[in-house]
Amino acid sequence: MGTVDRLLKATEDIWASYHEKPFVQGLKYGTLDQKKFRSYIIQDYWYLMDYTKVFAIGVAKSKSVEVMKLFAKYIQAILDGEVNVHNGYMADFGITQEELDHTPIQQDNRSYTSYMLSVAYRGGEAEILTAIFSCAYSYEVIARKIVEECPSAPEHPMYGRWVRGYITPRYTGNNGILKDMLERLTKDYTEEQLRYLEEIFTAC
Repeated sequence: MGTVDRLLKATEDIWASYHEKPFVQGLKYGTLDQKKFRSYIIQDYWYLMDYTKVFAIGVAKSKSVEVMKLFAKYIQAILDGEVNVHNGYMADFGITQEELDHTPIQQDNRSYTSYMLSVAYRGGEAEILTAIFSCAYSYEVIARKIVEECPSAPEHPMYGRWVRGYITPRYTGNNGILKDMLERLTKDYTEEQLRYLEEIFTAC
């Protein structure tokens, strides 16, 4: 069993529960309160800012040019890709930079990003990739399940853009690159090291 399959196996019950969350169900059927989605967009903006910093730490921790380029590539992809999706919603909701600057990051959001950053500061390339992959791939899994259960979801006038963003060939292809690199970096990991990766993957 490869590293990624092991990580997914260890967290399959947790990941299965994602699909039952009221927020995800609301995205799927278009019934989510737009005020809640607006708040999510603001909080996710701040999440992405810290998420990008995790990649930046990965650049500093890289032991090869190849891995350094990978982390650097994703910094650009987030800032020019995922953030742009959010910019569209921010325009729809009339969210200004001033409002963002005056909206504090919520405690659960801060706890999550703080954990990811602590993993990045303490760990190496593989530990950083594990924290990143847990987040990145979970969005793809959620979006794919939404489409599987509600094929019209990508066309919803409000939430379809969110769903489509996480199943594009670019996004899923980038996840494939992360997966392949994680497998390569951990091919000689010991059982103890793999268990630690499971802890990170579960917590993220």
